[in-house]
Amino acid sequence: MRYLSVCSGIEAASVAWESLGWTPVAFAEIEKFPSKVLAHHYPGVANLGDMTRFREWDIDRNSVDVLVGGTPCQSFSVAGLRKGLDDPRGNLALTFVAMVEHFKPEWVIWENVPGVLSSSGGRDFGSFLGALGQLGYGFAYRVLDAQYFGVPQRRRRVFVVAHSSGDSRRAAEILFEPESLSGNHKTSRAQGQGIADASITGTVSSKWAKGTGGPAGDECYNLVPVMYQHNQTDARLKIEPNTSQTVIARFGTGGGHTPLVRHHVLVRKLTPTECERLQGFPDGYTDIIHYKCCGITFGLELGKYGCSNCNGQKVATLVNTPDGSRYVALGNSMAVPVMRWIGKRIAGI
Repeated sequence: MRYLSVCSGIEAASVAWESLGWTPVAFAEIEKFPSKVLAHHYPGVANLGDMTRFREWDIDRNSVDVLVGGTPCQSFSVAGLRKGLDDPRGNLALTFVAMVEHFKPEWVIWENVPGVLSSSGGRDFGSFLGALGQLGYGFAYRVLDAQYFGVPQRRRRVFVVAHSSGDSRRAAEILFEPESLSGNHKTSRAQGQGIADASITGTVSSKWAKGTGGPAGDECYNLVPVMYQHNQTDARLKIEPNTSQTVIARFGTGGGHTPLVRHHVLVRKLTPTECERLQGFPDGYTDIIHYKCCGITFGLELGKYGCSNCNGQKVATLVNTPDGSRYVALGNSMAVPVMRWIGKRIAGI
């Protein structure tokens, strides 16, 4: 399978699907730090940047089997869809739909927060689904929680899967197991413990990025069984013996945004490495190595040889990635195990 990833972030999809042998056609990410992570891990894959300029991309329209991404969901008129597809700029949900029409992938995977189901009374989400239907795609959607896919984090997200055949049953086969379709689905956390067998934290948040205290050092990188959740209105702590809140982009802003863990007699923040584990990424995935010389930041290869300003006379300094950037990127990412599960379901069709 060849996939085009938009709103790529740090590429949970690529980490998830590498074991399946799937190949990225290209990425589309505009944020500075996630783009550096992509360049570090996938130097041979083009990051095409602004997805609204997709018509200018040098991509074979027949080379995309899967289009994957998670855009903001804004409403639009399905009745005026054809005109909107001609110039979808300013509405990324409509841009995503226009990309479906342009590349005509066999599969479409789209992710968003559960709030999309009630946004504008459901009209935003309805517009998006209606547009997929107008393009001849059969679709299904489901809220999936990462804690039941092997990571100890509550992370509920809406996933839409669509298939070019127009048959919604093809999409439903991906998101729903036979027992779920018959009404015999698992409903309790206890039934999910066989998958998420570690302590469960909440959703990783990019708000972790702006805290002044910062997390503890490497010696505290192992998750511990006792976790606390800040009360966002006062200083109380809520003990979460099995769960904590979702990892989101606000981790690190202080106040009630950062979950804490008890390490022996000490209480500390979760570290970026722990957040990587909660999202299913390898340790250090977002800790990209770079160098500074003469006040200029270089990537890994260039940094080894100094810089052109001093002709390599000075020794470049190794610089670790700021924790704030890592928290934000991880908080905005999809959960790797959920994406892997979806990929495996598609591969098995």
